[in-house]
Amino acid sequence: MKQRTDALKLMAGTTFADLVAEVLDNLPPVFARYLETVEIVVAPRPSREQRRALGLSPWQTIYGLYEGVPITEQQSGDIVPPAIITIFQEPLERDFRTRSALREQIRRTVLHEIAHHFGISDERLRELDAY
Repeated sequence: MKQRTDALKLMAGTTFADLVAEVLDNLPPVFARYLETVEIVVAPRPSREQRRALGLSPWQTIYGLYEGVPITEQQSGDIVPPAIITIFQEPLERDFRTRSALREQIRRTVLHEIAHHFGISDERLRELDAY
């Protein structure tokens, strides 16, 4: 028996990836130019390798992940591989069951991961009350 509400049905034709794209489309243009080398992807859940690298226990979850070198740590002339921001669909849909709650948490997650690209740590985000 299916125990969770199907968030995709709640979105009436809007897909999860559409909600992520909506957040990106609404970023101020000044930020967009700094994201040209960032790949933003949607994955069902963190991979084993990602969970292992983060030291996550089986009961812990994350909604997004930034993998890359923040622009504050890049030096002129450095060859830096593209950064990747991954948004994890299943944990978000599991924990945020209404369309509005899901949309808002996707927004918060995308902005949170973009903040890491700008060199802002989790600690600093807590200080800024961005959690």
